[in-house]
Amino acid sequence: MKFLFVRGNRSEFPVGKMCQVLKVSRSGFYDWNSREKGQRQMENEMLKEKIKEIFNKSRALYGSPRVHAELKAQGYSCSENRVARLMRGKFVAKTVKMFRRTTNSDHKYRPAPDLIHQNFVAPAPNSIWTSDITYIRTLEGWLYLAVVLDVYSRKVVGWSMSERLTKELVITAVSNAIIRRKIAGDVIFHSDQGVQYACDVFRSFLKRNKIKQSMSRKGICYDNAITESFFHTLKTEHVYFNQYITRRDARQSIFDYIEVFYNRERRHSSIGYLSPDQFERRAITVR
Repeated sequence: MKFLFVRGNRSEFPVGKMCQVLKVSRSGFYDWNSREKGQRQMENEMLKEKIKEIFNKSRALYGSPRVHAELKAQGYSCSENRVARLMRGKFVAKTVKMFRRTTNSDHKYRPAPDLIHQNFVAPAPNSIWTSDITYIRTLEGWLYLAVVLDVYSRKVVGWSMSERLTKELVITAVSNAIIRRKIAGDVIFHSDQGVQYACDVFRSFLKRNKIKQSMSRKGICYDNAITESFFHTLKTEHVYFNQYITRRDARQSIFDYIEVFYNRERRHSSIGYLSPDQFERRAITVR
């Protein structure tokens, strides 16, 4: 005979029979049932509540490493294994794996030299920027997104969206980055060999702003890995979970993800599980 028992609810179960099967006394059973929760159990219940709060605030995107980093930042002392154990089966981060990129590098323009060589480490903000373009599906048609990332902090420092895939799309994104970061030259700007980046108009724009141009090798996606990684994150954490009726809907949704969540809150493993904003503020404090 099998018995189901829940601590604290004695009346619904044949206690005497269960004690007989388990070979324990009634007094011992009642003593165990009335005993207060242990310290470890109470800590686990408290941690579960904090984990739930952090998980929901992350838009159901954080797995145990990022949840553990957030707990640590809030002053809680526990191991990542313990967090993973408490999350198992209850808090599963949403993500999908599919992601596809596209670049039109079949054009007449000569590519700029590769000044990065897959060494995506920057000594300070505004020393290396990377950029790329992706597309977002809406029921109205495609919406194209160009972003500019600072390699130092992985922060999106400039971006623009348009229903047309043109050179103006990337010029606007870089212009926004220049205004936002208040730079005066001495920045390496790295992208793929897409026609929007290779055309004479865009190259002249970079020269006027004293920005050095760098390009990845044709067909080698790892040469622009940081921006590829951002688009993968954007698509698999956010875009693929939404169906956009209009381009306006998509614009608002992507703005919210980049400016409210990604730059300010989302923790990145490559920068010590800090958000880009936190990483840059900490660097200023250390200096």
